[in-house]
Formats: sequence, C-alpha cells, structure tokens
Amino acid sequence: MANNHEDVIKNQNHEAKNDGHIQRQQKDEHDKGSIERRSVPRQRDAHYYTNRFSFALELGFFAGLFWGGIHWLFHLLHFTVVPIGFLAEPFFKHKFIYTAAGHLTGWLCFIVFSILASLLYTYTIRKLKGPFPGMVYGIVWWIILFVLLGPKLGMMKPLNRLTWDSIFTEICFFLLWGLFIGYTVAMEYTDERKREPEHAGA
Repeated sequence: MANNHEDVIKNQNHEAKNDGHIQRQQKDEHDKGSIERRSVPRQRDAHYYTNRFSFALELGFFAGLFWGGIHWLFHLLHFTVVPIGFLAEPFFKHKFIYTAAGHLTGWLCFIVFSILASLLYTYTIRKLKGPFPGMVYGIVWWIILFVLLGPKLGMMKPLNRLTWDSIFTEICFFLLWGLFIGYTVAMEYTDERKREPEHAGA
C-alpha cells in the first residue's frame, strides 16, 4: 500500500510538472505572437507605390470611355447641341462629325483627351485633397475649350450662339468629369481614404 501511495504521489508530481511546462510554452508562444503582430503593420495602414503613368493612363481611358458615353447620350437627348466629336472637328469635315463613324471617332478623341488630362493632373497637382480641385480642373478645361480655343478652331459655336441648355449641360458635364478625375487621383495619392467612413464591423 505504501508503495502504491508513493507511486500515485510521483505520478501527480510528474503531471503537475508537465502542466506547468505546457503553460509556460503556451505563454511563450502567446508572447511571441503578440510581438510579431505588433511588428507587422495593419494592411490598411500599409502604403503601396502606385506608378503614376500607368495609373493616369488607366484613369484617363475609363474617364473618357464613361463620360464620353454620357456626353453622347446628352447630345442624343438634345440636352446639348455640341456633339461628342467636337474635339475632332478641326481634323474632319463638319458633316462627318454627325455620322455614326464621326460619333465613334469623336468618342475616341475624347478618350485620348481624357488620358492627357489625367496625366497632366496626376503629374502636377495630385497632392491636392478633396473634391474641389477636380471640379475646378474641369471648369478650367471648359473655359479653355468653350471660351478660348473651341470657337476659334471651329469645335463649337461661340457662347453667344449656343443655347442656354447647351451651356448649362456642358458646364455640369465638365465639372463632373473633372471631379471624377481629380477625386480619383486624390483617393490614390493622398489620405482621402481616411476621411471615408469605416466599414461596419471593421
């Protein structure tokens, strides 16, 4: 009986030592994991380098594709008398601009124009924050095209010969087009993401 009692005590001591060893091992692993988690930045805090040229190229393409389609729709619904091909007007005959091929050519020209405008914005004022720089950028382009260069190059009639519907539509169009480009660039190259509401449960 004495021997059995001693064996039981030894087994209990051995089990207690094993439990203590396991607890210490788990504690060490927990501490190690905490250190590793602290040393690795959160994914949303990490900063990634974005190639300016490829980013502006892609942005300009989709800006021209989407907003060119919107402009074509505005002209189709008679919101504006300025066709989508107004940028191609100096290079093609006036009648061609109003054909189906002329509309597609003008759409392509607007895509190229949007790419150039996106490159200019990205390489010069990409650090400006908020939506307003892009809106101002679009209005500046409207002034250049509709006030300064467009009438002289035959792209469209002078403002005093355009309808008020056309003027208002074109101003709103370029304002939104500039907002699309400017705010997209701001989201990519500034901390505008931090202004956005956190996702639920994040």
